[in-house]
Amino acid sequence: MEEIKIIQYGCGKMSKYTMRYAIENGYKIVGAIDINPDLIGKDIGNVIGCDDVGVKITSVNDAESLFQSVKADVCIVTTMSLLNDVKDSLILCAKYGVNAITTCEEAFYPMNSNPHLTLEIDKIAKENNCTITGSGYQDAFWGNLISTLAGTTQRITKIKGSSSYNVEDYGIALAKAHGAGLTNEEFQRDVASADNISNEERQSLINKGEFLPSYMWNVNGWLCDKLGLHVKSQSQKCIPTFNDKEIYSKTLDMNITTDRATGMSAVVTTETQEGIILETECIGKVYGENDCDKNDWTVMGEPNTNLVITRPSTVELTCAAIVNRIPDVIASDSGFVPTSRMGELKYTVK
Repeated sequence: MEEIKIIQYGCGKMSKYTMRYAIENGYKIVGAIDINPDLIGKDIGNVIGCDDVGVKITSVNDAESLFQSVKADVCIVTTMSLLNDVKDSLILCAKYGVNAITTCEEAFYPMNSNPHLTLEIDKIAKENNCTITGSGYQDAFWGNLISTLAGTTQRITKIKGSSSYNVEDYGIALAKAHGAGLTNEEFQRDVASADNISNEERQSLINKGEFLPSYMWNVNGWLCDKLGLHVKSQSQKCIPTFNDKEIYSKTLDMNITTDRATGMSAVVTTETQEGIILETECIGKVYGENDCDKNDWTVMGEPNTNLVITRPSTVELTCAAIVNRIPDVIASDSGFVPTSRMGELKYTVK
C-alpha cells in the first residue's frame, strides 16, 4: 500500500501523541505547523520526545507554502475548540485537497452550531475531493459507545450522560473558556449570561456563526444523527463548579479560593420528535485531590443500561481515536462529513 503522508497542524501537547501514534501506525509525517516562536524551526522530535525525525516545524504564517511544497494525504489539526478558531486551517486543507481530521470539539458535529461555516468548508472540500471531519475522545466515549448501547435497547425514553475532565490538561484558553478562576458574579456575567436567551435569540446566533456551544451541544447533534432522531428543541445551561478547599491551578498560575469557580458544568437538553430526550453534561474544571476523569451514561427505557468508565486516559484516547480514524477519513465521501456517517471507530492494525 502506498505510504500515507501526514501534516501536523498545531504542535502542542496533543501533537506529542498524534505524531508518535501516526508514525507507529506506519504513516509518514511530511510537515508540521505551529504559532509558537519557541517551536518554529525545531525538529518534531523535540515535541514527540525522540531523536530528530527530519521534519522542521513551520510557522503558521508559512502554512500555505508548506501545503504547496509537500503532497500530503491527511492533515491532523490539534489547535482550538471552536469551528471559527480552526476555520483557516480547515479551509486551507480543503483548498489544497488534503483530508483533515481535527480535535476541535465543535467540529464533531458543527451542523447544529455553525451551519453556514460548515457548508462553506463542505463546498470547498467537495470541489477539491477531500474530506473534513472532527473526532477524538467523544467519538468513542460520548458517541459510538452510546449508540452501541442504544442498539441493545428495545425502547428508549431518555439518554442521560455525564463526563468530566481536568481543564489543566488542555491549556489556558480552555481553562478560561470554562470560567476557571472567576467569582460567581464574574461567571454569571461572562459565561452563564450567554445562555440566558430565548430559543429565537439562540437560533439567530447560530445562523450568524456567533453561538458558543458547550461540548455536549455538538455531541447531542452527533448522537441524533447516528440514531436517526430528529431534533425538536435544544438548550444548554452553564453552572459554575466550586471546591471546598483552596486549590492551585498551574495553568492559570493562581490559587483558586473557595469563592471562585474551578470551572463549570454545561448541561445540554435535547427533545426529539420521536419523544426521546437527551440530557448530557460535561464537567470541565481544575481538579481537587479527589477528582478524576469519569464517564457515566445511562440509556433509559426497556431495559435500563448504565455504563461507567473511571479514570480514562483522556488525552491519549483522544489522539489514538484521531489516528485510528484516518483510514475512514480517506475512504469517506468528500465534504464536511461527521464521523456519525463513517461507521464505528475501529482499531487500526499496524
